[in-house]
Amino acid sequence: MTDGSNGGVVVEAAEGVLRLTIDRPDRKGSLGLEGQRQMIEALEAASTDDALRVVLISSGDDFCAGSDWVAANQEGAPKPRPGSLQRRTVVQAHRLIELLQEIQLPVVAAVRGWAAGLGCQIALASDFAIATDDAQFWLPFVKRGFSPDSGATWLLPRLVGVARAKELLLLGRPVTGRDAADWGMIHRSVPDDAFDEAVAALVGELHDSATVALGLTKRLLHGALDGGMAEAMEAESMALELSSRTADFREGLVAFKERRDPRFDGR
Repeated sequence: MTDGSNGGVVVEAAEGVLRLTIDRPDRKGSLGLEGQRQMIEALEAASTDDALRVVLISSGDDFCAGSDWVAANQEGAPKPRPGSLQRRTVVQAHRLIELLQEIQLPVVAAVRGWAAGLGCQIALASDFAIATDDAQFWLPFVKRGFSPDSGATWLLPRLVGVARAKELLLLGRPVTGRDAADWGMIHRSVPDDAFDEAVAALVGELHDSATVALGLTKRLLHGALDGGMAEAMEAESMALELSSRTADFREGLVAFKERRDPRFDGR
């Protein structure tokens, strides 16, 4: 376990689940540079940890109110060199979003309250986002006088189409968890009193899945978004070769023959 007192992110790994808990209630879960670094380092380590089978990102009453611009622009701080944002964002917020997409483990985001800016993008870049019906997803970039980051212009059109992406990005309209689910923006929304149970059930299902095959399939899906069918099928052939050599594949065949549910161990 990593103490989250400095960056505001508590990192815990136990029983195959990596839990990244944003713990900054006084800042509505906003992430400073240290918190982003904690999440990046945890995900990079998780990508080669064979004991892990699923990642869960959660917070308190508010999921994440975005990057902590207040902390980053305190009075008296030295003015950065020109181009600072362009240089640093690549290895900070942008790297975090890339890792959520790249890691060959399923990532679940559990969203209560506000998911704004970077917080919204963390949820959308996760493989499964579950939100309460009254959660609020908001991308107020233009409303604050600057342009989007964290993959917003790539993720949103692919999830909700160009027209709705423009509504969210150009008009800065917030959308509830229920509407986000209806639009295909997130996995699902549930009433608040069913939230914890729904998150636990999904994490448990993914934990018990065939981890190697699941991770390869995730990679294929993301790769196919920017390639043609021939490239996708070539990648599928390579992934099939790898997944068919796993113990989980053999267990799947035996379970089918014995007419029972498979008992995968992630190997």
